[in-house]
Amino acid sequence: MIDRRLLLSACVSSVLAACGGSAGGGAQPPGIVFVDPPVTARVSGPLTTDAACALLPRAGDLYPNAKVEPQVAVNPGNPANLVGAWQQNRWSGGGAQAVVAAASFDGGQTWTRSTAPFSICTGGAAVNGGDFERATDPWVTIAPDGAVYWMALTVTGGAAFTTGSASAMRVARSPDGGRTWERPITLIRDGATAFNDKNTITADPTDARFVYAVWDRLQGATWGPTWFARTTDGGASWEPARVLYDGGSTVQTLGNVIAVPPNGTLVNVFSRITTQSNNALSAEVTVVRSVDKGVNWSAPIKIADNLAGGARDPDPGGLAIRDGSLLPQVAAAPNGDLYVVWQDGRFVSGVDGIAFARSTDGGLTWSAPVQINAVPNVQAFTPQVSVLTDGTIGVTYFDLRSNTPDLNTLPAEQWLTRSRDGGNTWRETRVAGPFDLAIAPNARGLFLGDYQGLAATGSRFVSFFAQTTRAPVPNPSDVYALAVTPVAQAQAAAGTSRAYRAQPAGAPPTDAMRARASTNIVRVLERRVPGWSDRMRSSPSR
Repeated sequence: MIDRRLLLSACVSSVLAACGGSAGGGAQPPGIVFVDPPVTARVSGPLTTDAACALLPRAGDLYPNAKVEPQVAVNPGNPANLVGAWQQNRWSGGGAQAVVAAASFDGGQTWTRSTAPFSICTGGAAVNGGDFERATDPWVTIAPDGAVYWMALTVTGGAAFTTGSASAMRVARSPDGGRTWERPITLIRDGATAFNDKNTITADPTDARFVYAVWDRLQGATWGPTWFARTTDGGASWEPARVLYDGGSTVQTLGNVIAVPPNGTLVNVFSRITTQSNNALSAEVTVVRSVDKGVNWSAPIKIADNLAGGARDPDPGGLAIRDGSLLPQVAAAPNGDLYVVWQDGRFVSGVDGIAFARSTDGGLTWSAPVQINAVPNVQAFTPQVSVLTDGTIGVTYFDLRSNTPDLNTLPAEQWLTRSRDGGNTWRETRVAGPFDLAIAPNARGLFLGDYQGLAATGSRFVSFFAQTTRAPVPNPSDVYALAVTPVAQAQAAAGTSRAYRAQPAGAPPTDAMRARASTNIVRVLERRVPGWSDRMRSSPSR
């Protein structure tokens, strides 16, 4: 089998003609035409880094021009103003040289890029406490008064818990819709004794003074409480970071994200990961609630087991795909209903699909998970959810339905599926692709991001996503913004979209599903902390 990484390196270092026109090198497989989105939809572009960036130590293999892990927010007071962010120049060993932002003031048609001094590569060395070599996990939110908040994880040194390593959660504020940024504020910084990871930030849609930051903080091999910080004065100051949820020495959390329905209740959704006495691992999609702006939090409420097994190239010898399998996503509807989506392997044995659950009582109780991806027997992964003002639910995800026997390519597509009846029936439309996932950066798995972006603006969904690209010069990946509702309407009129019903799981989870899920959890944790398995086995709590 051809080593796709070597093939990509050869293409990047030569002219396009030398590699052929296709993303995987050589002729495209019969019946597959790889499709780049329109140039006008491309948001990302070149990045000029500070001179000090070239002097920093390597963190594995560098993928120049790789733009991954995008996320986007819409201004609730001005739906034409969107702000997105992503990683750029990704390292295989973790993080990127920079995180980059872009703002649009015309509903996503045109964008202006900007940076903030999160890392040394974008001016961080000049900022007090800003000596961070890499940045990652960008997340943006916009308050009702139009202030934009951009949060990122910044890291320096080697892998987590190694001598000289450090991690911090930092937030930058923009008073002008994402055009420019104030200097980032550090919410927490740890050295080699703890590792902060997987942050999100949510502006309270009911009160512009309140913004909530949440993340997990791994304090041992198997112990990782959820941490929380908030501002109550519109970003002028932040309260000290503190524990939001602690499940004990054998429990860690991952993928914390807060939604705020119209009644102002905070609902934090996350995966609760437990290490059993036999070293097997299990995960549950869980929520905790606060009715007092984050001062106090409820006991955990289980939505469902998380049985994701992780996506991978199904061809013989194919690489794993680094996906969003332990990162549930949540959205609040205008009527107060809550919708959670996640990647799950309970529906078809050995195949991950997209699970959906609904709460009509503010997160106290939840419906049983149902499968909402249209083709159930192919791998679907990395879902994101949003809701229009009329209550239409939108979920984007990638899947591999167009894969072929060609070992040198991995055709993938992004899809939008929409429901107007609370999640019972759905209609899907292709957003982008097919594109060749095989040329994505390899960050312990083919990597376009642990999450993607989806915004609801007016009557449209705007997908903010990364995909591999081919022209004019091969890039590992670019970030695009596409308003998908007009596309969906056109495809529906042409009869090229399809309607279907959500499907419940056919039977209770099997031992094989749980074993596959346990193996995936280990893989995910090894990606964030190399050598995690060895640390877990030698942990005193074991």
